[in-house]
Amino acid sequence: MAFYSAEEQTGDYLFKIVLIGDSAVGKSNLLARFARDEFYPNSKSTIGVEFQTQKIGINGKEIKAQIWDTAGQERFRAVTSAYYRGAVGALLVYDISRRQTFDSVGRWLNELHTHSDMNVVTILVGNKSDLKDAREVTTAEGKALAEAQGLFFMETSALDSSNVAGAFQTVVKEIYSILSRKVIQSQELKQKDPGWMGDGKTVVLQADANQGDGQGKRGWCCSS
Repeated sequence: MAFYSAEEQTGDYLFKIVLIGDSAVGKSNLLARFARDEFYPNSKSTIGVEFQTQKIGINGKEIKAQIWDTAGQERFRAVTSAYYRGAVGALLVYDISRRQTFDSVGRWLNELHTHSDMNVVTILVGNKSDLKDAREVTTAEGKALAEAQGLFFMETSALDSSNVAGAFQTVVKEIYSILSRKVIQSQELKQKDPGWMGDGKTVVLQADANQGDGQGKRGWCCSS
């Protein structure tokens, strides 16, 4: 089960989102483009975990997305359960110009589900869409895999900014949508049973199999 906590002082929500995928698919540049509107053409993998906090406004609420980047650890298979702990969203990134990174998607999904909640809102991201002449994975293949796994899908380019903000916002908006439904349900429970107690800070969220458009296994399936 996933937990989404509201900050006591501001009443805003803080969502932890992880970036996963093979090395050199552009995860760090996606984060740099989204958080700082920067791009590093000669960036190199580094050891450690980095994160940036970005504010996103949704329905008058200020959502803080705390985005974690493995920053090269995946090269050494040192991505641990601590990295995934508390994550409520994930961007699973592959490089459209390198098929082997697409073939690794299943392994990364297994790792995500092993170390975190099965209901983490996940978007499959085909990065480097600007490399049209070098493409090895078609858009149709990406969409088909996302549908089969019950994921959102989007192709992005950290180089030219295409869909970068949209990918992160898609995940955050879906998390908030699920959270809002659960908050409403909690309020209804409290009205029906005045003795029901909640601490007002943490809500347990699960995907509703009856939600969504029927395109995937869960209620946050494919989006293009």
